[in-house]
Amino acid sequence: MKKQAGEKIIYYSDELNEEFSTARITPRTVDKNFPYFHNRLWDACSMAVQNVLSMPVKYLYAKLKFRIRFQGREKLRQCKDTGYFIYGNHTQPFADTFIPSLGNYPKRNFFIVNPENISMPGLGTLVEMLGAIPIPCDLGGMKNFLESVEDKIKRNCSVTIYPEAHIWPYYIGIRPFKAVSFQYPVKMKCPVFALTNTYHRRGFKGEKVRITTYIDGPFFADETLPPKEARQELRDRVYGCMAERSRTSDYEYIKYRKKDGTHMKYAAKAAHGSRGE
Repeated sequence: MKKQAGEKIIYYSDELNEEFSTARITPRTVDKNFPYFHNRLWDACSMAVQNVLSMPVKYLYAKLKFRIRFQGREKLRQCKDTGYFIYGNHTQPFADTFIPSLGNYPKRNFFIVNPENISMPGLGTLVEMLGAIPIPCDLGGMKNFLESVEDKIKRNCSVTIYPEAHIWPYYIGIRPFKAVSFQYPVKMKCPVFALTNTYHRRGFKGEKVRITTYIDGPFFADETLPPKEARQELRDRVYGCMAERSRTSDYEYIKYRKKDGTHMKYAAKAAHGSRGE
């Protein structure tokens, strides 16, 4: 295949583990001493930053850069009085931090992140106030981390997870992801929603990108199954839904091609095509 002038192609070999974000940040240590819980004043400031001060910036960025449209936002109202998890495809280094909060406003949205996301000099505290919950670096911090996630659900907030883990900017398929992150809704017996960003052309020259964001759900874990099987079954349903929605993308702003010369299709593999913990 001949590369066209101005066309960007990224070659990959491992869709599970490769990262294509350009940011390179030394992560801070997140262990048992990390302050997952704060006082009431800190939390009030966080709510103001999340749902008041930052909302105009989020809205304008999403509208001006992507002409974003939501499909299915009304489904979230079925769970307006309870907390829930949102699972999305990880394709924007900046916008992924707030697209879910635009979709389910005014409910507060938190998001599970790697320690790098709260390690930017001078911005770490702000990112935390915007809702970031960092994954601990060791088992010592896991107890507080899990209690923090459960606390957000009990307070009727949403918690966003990007199960693909690594950012592939503008990727239009759904990469295989593991079932391990579905342990939280299985354990907490709470609803799950799928959020799928799809990409489309816009502009007179067809060089700009428009995002349509699909929201589907609620999904619930099968309580008749053992926990490990329940999270796999829940993962498969969410994956299948996201894969189906991703097929509506019709613009590869960045093309991804496997290094061995094979071509990964626009839509992801079948919903049961990638298993494992």
